[in-house]
Amino acid sequence: MCGIWALFGSDECLSVQCTCAMKIAHRGPDAFRFENVNGFTNCCFGFHRLAIVDQLYGMQPLRVKRFPYLWLCYNGEIYNHNTLKEQFGFDYQTKMDGEVLLHLYDRFGIKKMASLLDGVFAFVLLDTANSKVHLGRDTYGVRPLYKFLTDDGFLAVCSEAKGLIDITHSMTTAASIVPFLPGHIEVFDLQPSGKVQSVQFEQFHCCTQEPAHAVYDTVGKLPTGFDVETVKSNIRKLFENAVRKRLMAHRRIGCLLSGGLDSSLVAATLVKLAKEAKLPYPIQTFSIGSEDSPDILAARKVAAHIGSEHHEVNFTAEEGIQALKEVIFHLDSYDITTIRASVGMYLVSKYIRTKTDSVVIFSGEGSDELTQGYIYFHKAPSPTAAAEDSVRLLKELYMFDVLRADRTTAAHGLELRVPFLDHRFTAYYLSLPEDMRVPKDGVEKHLLREAFKGLNLIPDEILWRRKEAFSDGVMSVKKSWHSCLQEHLQTQVTDEQMEKARKLFPHNPPTTKEAYHFREQFEENFPGRAQWLSHYWMPNWVSTTDPSARTLSIYEAKQ
Repeated sequence: MCGIWALFGSDECLSVQCTCAMKIAHRGPDAFRFENVNGFTNCCFGFHRLAIVDQLYGMQPLRVKRFPYLWLCYNGEIYNHNTLKEQFGFDYQTKMDGEVLLHLYDRFGIKKMASLLDGVFAFVLLDTANSKVHLGRDTYGVRPLYKFLTDDGFLAVCSEAKGLIDITHSMTTAASIVPFLPGHIEVFDLQPSGKVQSVQFEQFHCCTQEPAHAVYDTVGKLPTGFDVETVKSNIRKLFENAVRKRLMAHRRIGCLLSGGLDSSLVAATLVKLAKEAKLPYPIQTFSIGSEDSPDILAARKVAAHIGSEHHEVNFTAEEGIQALKEVIFHLDSYDITTIRASVGMYLVSKYIRTKTDSVVIFSGEGSDELTQGYIYFHKAPSPTAAAEDSVRLLKELYMFDVLRADRTTAAHGLELRVPFLDHRFTAYYLSLPEDMRVPKDGVEKHLLREAFKGLNLIPDEILWRRKEAFSDGVMSVKKSWHSCLQEHLQTQVTDEQMEKARKLFPHNPPTTKEAYHFREQFEENFPGRAQWLSHYWMPNWVSTTDPSARTLSIYEAKQ
């Protein structure tokens, strides 16, 4: 996890522009470098480093003697870098996982390079020999990337949008700042002036496709057929492999543990594989909530079962409310459910950073989207509709759950790892028959639960624990965090303000006082940037104006 920032064709003195790069300093607390590009006086890279792999030679932009014309700034982890090194006989100069990008690009070009990467990444690759700039981002956008482009070809990129909003340029019209689309690469021609022109923009991988790197994977070809036992075995095999490959780190590994199915499966598998790998420390697990919250109690049971070194972080509604302003600044978003769920994750990340030495943090993100875990999936009109909505959610992760998980951990210099979004695992799960993946017997994620039944990996009551949104489960059953928030914000926004909300905020107008307050805070930091969010996250096939599962009639029926 790092922060990347780069300019091509700057209209302003670079020493003035580079102050903008400091807005993402939290992403890389270990080191910072700002470097001009030889021969292009108005082009530069900025890099904030969190040292995870190769602490000696890991600074960026990464350059090696064999390719003196290539400059690489990337944020991510490439889990198959050693496999590819052996497969293609690459001669590495460093121990950096990112060095494989340079060799792949030289051998195969940009599109095949990106498709062979098993991992999470956002990169800027400059080729001065061929006057090209390349951008790319992983399939689900686990690593963030924003792009700023003026009409006359001044390009700026950054891990977070906040690092671009104060960039100055000569155009009279405002330059748009947009999230770079996950699973895509873009190629620009680089002019002598440093300005660029986009010449190629295309998708290199979609979540429903088997990834190109699968043929080199350590888990070989899987048994085919859709009989239940084969499918369950394949799910276990791929999931365990997803966790194993993510053990790649020179810093201590920990795991978020809400006590729900997803984080419990990740934590239990992580503890098991860490012992097999003989890691020199116990795995730390972290849960957050009020003392009697469902999440705290469930996480405690899981931690005792798997034998992790468990930490509980208690927080009150007042502390959560006080953190809102910081959280919205770090998110670059005003989405309602994203902000609600981010507060707990932000506070637990703060605890991890200040009270422990864990830096690489595993989490259960992506499972709900992949395995149809949201309670509203019980209302899907057909298995086909449910499967289509699952893919839609996965494609939108970069705006919601993955954005939340990245920003709240990155705010405190932690690196997030999400095994449920492993390329092979997701492609396999999405290839299964639609009727296998739907909720069954009144239970969502039925297939995933069945796959781990009878193994004693996690307690049975947790294996079959119903879905509880992170923003709801962190407080007591009687009064959810979402209720506490709404109660407080009733006093912060007037009825008169609500009447004018649609006129004041025509794009995604807020319909509740909570949403209005979030939007106000967002506009304070990022005036006129509401377009970053195309729509609010809301459940499908149900009539509601609030994203909380606790407002749904299905939730009441299942209590």
